[in-house]
Amino acid sequence: MLVDLAHASPRTVDDVLAVATRPVVDSHTGVRGTCDNIRNLSDEQVRAVAATGGLVGIGYWDTATCGTDAASVARAIRYAANLAGVEHVALGSDFDGAVTEPFDTTGVVQITDALLAEGFSEDEVRMIMGGNVFRLLAETLPR
Repeated sequence: MLVDLAHASPRTVDDVLAVATRPVVDSHTGVRGTCDNIRNLSDEQVRAVAATGGLVGIGYWDTATCGTDAASVARAIRYAANLAGVEHVALGSDFDGAVTEPFDTTGVVQITDALLAEGFSEDEVRMIMGGNVFRLLAETLPR
């Protein structure tokens, strides 16, 4: 089982991270370091998710990134990767229709370009764009 902290209160996030013995994910969020609001993870929480071996998925909507473009998403991903390591960061689109996003899945190429502009290598972009999620699932879920 993987615990997903998306939509959890900051206190619940802290409580789960205090007792976690397996990887934890936050499938779609932002980071307070680039967009300071209660919905997003603090630096300490990002590091704690990484310490479990888990992943932080960066969302695409304005509350997650304080922007409405791929550069804002890439900036938040860069910030999280600098805190936790690129192996602990992923995309967190949240394409469920509940939030307004700047693009649909056809815009993923814009994120790729923005990640390269942020200085990520092609291998790191592959990790962020799905490789990290596949690795985590393969390592943690039953076969």
